[in-house]
Amino acid sequence: MTIATEAAPKTGAPAKGVTVTDKALAKIRTAIVKEGISPEQGGLRLGVQGGGCSGLSYNIRFDTQPRERDRVFQFGDVRVFVDPKSFIYLHGMTLDYQETLMQQGFVFVNPNSSKSCGCGTSFSG
Repeated sequence: MTIATEAAPKTGAPAKGVTVTDKALAKIRTAIVKEGISPEQGGLRLGVQGGGCSGLSYNIRFDTQPRERDRVFQFGDVRVFVDPKSFIYLHGMTLDYQETLMQQGFVFVNPNSSKSCGCGTSFSG
């Protein structure tokens, strides 16, 4: 498992951030190439939005560059962007990638969620 902290602050103390497993990093690297996004400028955007069966739902997509107030996490050659509002719900979270006989995809392991539903993409904070 690879752990990164924010790229911007240089205070010496690691900021509590997000963790991405090695399996998820491998899938992100492959997908960035397929999407035609420059790994030096772009990255994976993790977010939270209202909706879903538990009140909030996870949002994951690729972005060509970070936004002005994003927190940027560096995992070797992979960058992850999180907007300030989503970071409230995502700090301490682990992004994993799982493949089973029934499904495959990214999985959010979030200690901040008080309840989640069966779909795995909706939660309440």
